[in-house]
Amino acid sequence: MADSPVLYELKDGVGTITLNRPRVLNALDAPLAAELAEAAEQAGKDPDAWVVIVRGAGRAFSSGMDRNALSAGAIGETFYRNWIRALNCLEDMDKLVVGVLHGYCIGGGLQLAVACDVRLAAEDTVLGLGATRHGLIPDGSILRLARIVGLGRAKELTLLNEQIRAAEALAMGLVNWVAAPVDLETRLKLVIEQAFHASRTATGHAKRLLHQSFHTDPRALIEEVVRAQNACMDSWEIREANAAWDEKREPRFYPPPARA
Repeated sequence: MADSPVLYELKDGVGTITLNRPRVLNALDAPLAAELAEAAEQAGKDPDAWVVIVRGAGRAFSSGMDRNALSAGAIGETFYRNWIRALNCLEDMDKLVVGVLHGYCIGGGLQLAVACDVRLAAEDTVLGLGATRHGLIPDGSILRLARIVGLGRAKELTLLNEQIRAAEALAMGLVNWVAAPVDLETRLKLVIEQAFHASRTATGHAKRLLHQSFHTDPRALIEEVVRAQNACMDSWEIREANAAWDEKREPRFYPPPARA
């Protein structure tokens, strides 16, 4: 439905989740959080989605919490439960998730962005949090941000509500790439193409183990790493990688063979 607050589309191996409240710069409210969780789960389960893109319609990625809804008492625990479910699903799915940022990426917008695996920002992007200014904690980033930019910068963004430009976000590692607005789609296509040359089996295991490494003594994960490596060695992707090596070409894993 075009009037839904969140859209999901699959095309050529790419599942795209789009925040779709452009009139309010994709501000977050309860219906959006619920539909975002559903869209993230749909994308995660979609066997034909090799890569997942998260972006915003209109002039901004997201301006954060809908302050009118918050002031009216329309934001409560159900919102936060759905919001956390959505972000966890993006983080946990066994495929690359790319946040494509432009305009404002503020508050919940930035929280959503850091739940993605990598972030591509247009030069005009403004990034920041702001939750503590509104009497809240930035629940979507409070457990993630310091791992990306370090504790000191995470405290600066969280406690002082600094807003920064894309170039500064790139310098601190908050985003992975910056492109001129007119070049954003071209740069995104390059990222997607890179993902098509990476094994989905290996991507899923590597992503999961990278996350686990923050919670577990690395040596306690050794057996899990071996099991994951065995799964990779048993996959059709390793056969493609070996064939590509023998044939002196680049491996490509999307589209997968019909019976993979």
